[in-house]
Amino acid sequence: MEEKNSKFQENSDINELNVNIDKQNKKKMAFNFVLIAIIFIALIIYMISVDGIDNIVNVLTHVNYSWVIAGFVCLLIQWFSESYALHLPIKKMYPNQKFSNSFKVNMIGQLFNNLTPFSTGGQPMQAYELNKTGKRVSDSLSAMAVKFVVAQSSLLLFTFIVVIFEFDFFSKSLQNFLWLAIVGFSMNLIGISAVILAGFNKKAITSIVNPIIRFLGKIKILKHTEDVIENFSNSIDNFRDQFKIIRSEKAMILKMFIASTLQNFANFSITYMVYRAFGNFGIGFWQIIPLQAFLVLVMAVIPTPGAGLGAEGGFLLLFNSIFLPGTINMAILFWRLYTFYIPIIVGAFFLIPTSLKEKISTN
Repeated sequence: MEEKNSKFQENSDINELNVNIDKQNKKKMAFNFVLIAIIFIALIIYMISVDGIDNIVNVLTHVNYSWVIAGFVCLLIQWFSESYALHLPIKKMYPNQKFSNSFKVNMIGQLFNNLTPFSTGGQPMQAYELNKTGKRVSDSLSAMAVKFVVAQSSLLLFTFIVVIFEFDFFSKSLQNFLWLAIVGFSMNLIGISAVILAGFNKKAITSIVNPIIRFLGKIKILKHTEDVIENFSNSIDNFRDQFKIIRSEKAMILKMFIASTLQNFANFSITYMVYRAFGNFGIGFWQIIPLQAFLVLVMAVIPTPGAGLGAEGGFLLLFNSIFLPGTINMAILFWRLYTFYIPIIVGAFFLIPTSLKEKISTN
């Protein structure tokens, strides 16, 4: 009976989440779409004003499209590796889970990660999508929490190793390198620690979250704060139970770590493919990878959707000196198409049919 009430409460919570997405967040998401469009248009205008139309056309006619295709291959490897890392813990709890659904959920997560500051929107939407196929929210959050910890641990370890090997280059080439590195590593470590804390120590996490909930109630952002606190406590209990089961699967965790490492490696490799596509030869593959790894680490602290402007500025700062004159701005555009705009388009491709089906079924 208690489990039934828990499931009922969880369904109520996810319905409330759906209402919040539909009513409260539409304006915010629309604003983010407009902001992303403005950034894209600003990048195009900047390119035209700096490089000129003739130079842009000349650069595009000399692009090596074999390397462009190689970039798309890296992008596909990244998507499938990340989807596999998400699929493993969900499959453990729900043996009937299909990889195609995990891939869809992952791409919808990428869409909302790119549309929200600090990539905070992806996980709630993934939980919502999984709930529509019968997965409990607490189970989905547990799976995503383990994936997050594994993926971020892989990213931090990979970046730490490559930065150590290229420390002299970074410290000489980048102003405030040490400060940026400390902030980037710290932000990622805080995120990992918060998830692990929720999985191991309920008292610690509730002592942090409950005062925040009560404060939000006082300033009229939340209603029925004590009910919210009780629901949060129940969710933490369910989360901890599943988190404990999943983290005990050492073989599965290892597979997730390998998949996440492959995901990161493919992501970093895209920059090298862009570099070669524009006719550059002077820098080797293993010199590009540390630069891109460091850029991804620092992008985590940029609060705009998809790290907009900060990502482009960081790419310009890191790679301007190694690209052929007149090609860096087009390279930035190509890189952002791979890592930002195309994932948004593909994520929307998976989301829109689902939203239309829901709208039709409710009418």
